[in-house]
Order: sequence, then C-alpha cells, then structure tokens
Amino acid sequence: MQDLIKLDLADLAIAIGLMAIAVGLSAWEKLGLEFNFVVATGRTLLQLAVLGYVLDFIFAVNNVWAVVGIVVIMLTITAIVSRNRISQKLPRLLPWVWGSIFVSTALTVLYSIFLIIEPDRWYEPRYIIPLAGVVLGNAMNAAAIAGERLVNTINLSHIEIETHLSLGATPEQAISQYRREAIRAGVLPTLNQMTLIGMVALPGITTGQLLAGVNAPDAVSYEILLMFMVAFANLLTTVLITRGLSRQFFNSTAQLIR
Repeated sequence: MQDLIKLDLADLAIAIGLMAIAVGLSAWEKLGLEFNFVVATGRTLLQLAVLGYVLDFIFAVNNVWAVVGIVVIMLTITAIVSRNRISQKLPRLLPWVWGSIFVSTALTVLYSIFLIIEPDRWYEPRYIIPLAGVVLGNAMNAAAIAGERLVNTINLSHIEIETHLSLGATPEQAISQYRREAIRAGVLPTLNQMTLIGMVALPGITTGQLLAGVNAPDAVSYEILLMFMVAFANLLTTVLITRGLSRQFFNSTAQLIR
C-alpha cells in the first residue's frame, strides 16, 4: 500500500488559492457572494483544524468515555441544526429530534459494529466516530426535510384534518397520509443517491479511502455498508420524527391545535 502523500501548510495555502479565485469570480460576475465565500473558507479552516487535533487526541487516548463524549457532542449539534431547520418551533421539539436521531444512529452503528465489522474493542474510535459522523450528517438532513414537510402540510390542511376528525377519525388516521408523504420526502434523496452511486461520481468515503491508499474493492465494500446504514437510519429517523411532531398538533381531547 502506497503511503499517503501528506499536505503541509504550504500545500494548504496554495489550496486556499482556489477560494481566492472563487471570490474573484463572484466579484467579476457581481454575485454578491464574496463575503459568504470568505466566511465559509475561514470556518472550514478553523473547524476542520480543531477537529483534526481533537480526533488525534481521542485516537491516542482510545478511551470509551472520550469516544462516547465526542459522539454525543456531534449528536447534539446535529439535533440543534435539524431543529433550527424546522420553521415552526413546537414545544419539546429539540428533545424529540435529539432522541429520534440518537435511537436511529445508535441502533445503526452498534448493529454494524457488533455484527459486521467486529473490531477488537467495540468503541474503537477509528470505526465508531467516522461511522457515526456519516450517519448523523445524513440523518440531520432527513429529519429536517421530513419535519419541515410535515409541519407545512399540516398547517395548510386544517380543514381536511378537522373534517376527518369530525367523521370519527383518530388524530393518527387524520394525518397518516401527510406523515407518509413527509417520510418519503426525507428518504427519497438517499434512495436516489443509492440508485446512482458509483455511476455519476465517486462517493466521498470511497474517494477518501482511495486517497489514503486503501485498495478499491475494500473501499467500495465500506461504501456499500455505509449506504445501507444511512438508508436504514434515515428511514427510522423520519418515522420517529414525524410521529413525535404529529402529536404536537393535537391536545388531550384529540382536537387540532391551530
């Protein structure tokens, strides 16, 4: 296996030139995105530099509590971002989003660790952290899409829902169609990605492993595992998110809350 060609500070400085060109191109085309590019570049440098040192420390310590701690921090940030992308701030929204993503991520990652990868220590950071990171990033998008879709649909369908309720339907029955549509909206991007993966472009995980010197069949096998993990976690996340959100729109007497 060929050693990875390491990038030093000079190489990264040259890489920043790409963003400088992007800023110049934005100014040339009068897009007004120059400040956005500068801020995005700065945040990328800062956040990834910090991440690099934090992960280096955790990998060196190789302690179960350090691994669990960094995953919980990642989970909390993911839940906050997902909550913020849902326009209507419902009561107990953050705890429900956090719990939904936690359950789906924990089940998916632990299933893969104990039944598929089977490392010497289940909390091996080189497996737990990357796998959890991929699942969390995708679950965040699925939760936000499904949650926002459900909230908007219910707010636009008060008359239809109340009609179902007046005819004897339960709250779950009255919005079941909207829940299904929201779940499908959250999961479809993943299904579309799975349909085209490997045909249009190399997926990010495979690209990273190839750059690190991993042979192609091994890199692809991990990509297959990750795609299956993401598909399952996204489906479970959207099911839990939509179930929790739907309950927020009805009171104890099964009346729709406007």
